[in-house]
Amino acid sequence: MTTTTTTTRMRSTTVTRPPARSAPASVLRGRIARALTYLSLVAATVVVLLPLAVVFLTSLKSEREMADDSGALSLPGDLLNVSNYVTAFQDGRMLMAFGNTAFILLFAIAGTVVIGSMAAYAIDRFTFRFRKLVVALFLVATLVPGVTTQVATFQIVNSLGMFDTRWAPILLYMGTDIVSIYIFLQFIRSIPVSLDEAARLDGANSLTIYRRIILPLLKPAIATVVIVKGITVYNDFYIPFLYMPSEDLGVISTSLFRFKGPFGAHWEVISAGVVLVILPTLLAFLFLQRYIYNGFMRGATK
Repeated sequence: MTTTTTTTRMRSTTVTRPPARSAPASVLRGRIARALTYLSLVAATVVVLLPLAVVFLTSLKSEREMADDSGALSLPGDLLNVSNYVTAFQDGRMLMAFGNTAFILLFAIAGTVVIGSMAAYAIDRFTFRFRKLVVALFLVATLVPGVTTQVATFQIVNSLGMFDTRWAPILLYMGTDIVSIYIFLQFIRSIPVSLDEAARLDGANSLTIYRRIILPLLKPAIATVVIVKGITVYNDFYIPFLYMPSEDLGVISTSLFRFKGPFGAHWEVISAGVVLVILPTLLAFLFLQRYIYNGFMRGATK
């Protein structure tokens, strides 16, 4: 009797478990997902690097090899052929273009850092009338396409006597960068206000606080703005082409565009000029990419 009761209880307490999934099936799905991930990465890499490989191989080919039309990815006969680069650098006046680009970069980036950090400091630390309206106008300005205001902008630049000078793009680059103000604003909001209050107790004014406290703490944001703004100015074509039509004021983008004239059929020389333009940007991004990611991430999480 006792044995029967115990058996009945054991049967009643037995829980019916669902059949376990087979381990090989889950492993197979994990391998498929991993393979698809790597496949997508490889496809994206090919899409990005294939045009660069074609341009680089074309820049090493001779005029006869280009006339033979052996294929875009065919290897050149001489992998050390730099004659196209010499032609592009000398006849394309690339040295002058790099000098003009460096001049514009220096003043545009310095002005952007100063104006952007000061504007962000004033918006975050000062209380004034229509403060929210100013912030809203900054956000609205990012939604307005720059092309729609170029007629009025051109008239203003021309009336100031800056047309066909290097100061025209510098002024426009410094005054139209709302993104830098937003980046600086995110970092300044992470700086405790108690530092400002302690400095004011020591007799420091607003400019001293900005110069000795706020600005040194904005080094990650400054690095981010310098890199992002520098790449934008370096690659820009529209503003230099519109406001600096003289060949003596050509930057790398407009100088490369003028290759279509004397070298309209010599794609090997044009490709060499493209490589010369791409190389500084590529090297800068490879060496400074961690500052870009760290700057954006720190500004977003603080």
